[in-house]
Amino acid sequence: MSEAERKFLEVHGLKKSFGSGDTKQDVLRGLDFTVSKGEFCVLLGPSGSGKSTLLNILGGIDGADEGEILINGDKLEDMNEKSLTRYRRKHLGYVFQSYNLIPNLNVKENIETGAYLSDKPLDIDELLKILGLFEHRYKLPNQLSGGQQQRVSIGRAIVKNPDILLCDEPTGALDYTTSKEILQLIEEVNQKYGNTIIMVTHNEAIRRMADHVIKLRDGKIRHDDRNTEKITAAELEW
Repeated sequence: MSEAERKFLEVHGLKKSFGSGDTKQDVLRGLDFTVSKGEFCVLLGPSGSGKSTLLNILGGIDGADEGEILINGDKLEDMNEKSLTRYRRKHLGYVFQSYNLIPNLNVKENIETGAYLSDKPLDIDELLKILGLFEHRYKLPNQLSGGQQQRVSIGRAIVKNPDILLCDEPTGALDYTTSKEILQLIEEVNQKYGNTIIMVTHNEAIRRMADHVIKLRDGKIRHDDRNTEKITAAELEW
């Protein structure tokens, strides 16, 4: 791996607070870390640790008060709003706990909304097969289970073939069996397409399938480790 690939995502001195005066709350207190290209990185921590705020800043949804973020050498803070919007559309994919599907579009059409944002979209029928949705491609979201809807949302994000896939508690609303299926799918996507994946979770077990684990508490990084005993998603138990 080249030096540029090893430092594909760089975060330096990142700080973020909300409120002012007596109500000011420091949410991120000077974060420094790097994520390599193609890595599966987990941001782990309890509620209020700052992990979702960090994910939103990495995704250009929110801005930091101090510090800098470089993705493949490009500084996010140097981009104007138009450039940042273009960057989000072209290079980032988002998967949230809520599915945010368009109710009057079928499975294939929902995924196609992501493809329209890319100059190099993946083949939709191939992706539908990987997602286990090819037989359901003409169904509307209300005809699907929660796990199937989350698969559609992952498909919509990944069809752009983004450099980075940002996942915010993607299994938070799902049962144990379905959660494992979704984690196996994300694992397969990472291995097949080589996207860098950054996943926020409070589930300690998920760290065992990650290449890289960053543990946050009270807005600071408490542990930043590469996983030397990685297991597959299918082997996870909690």
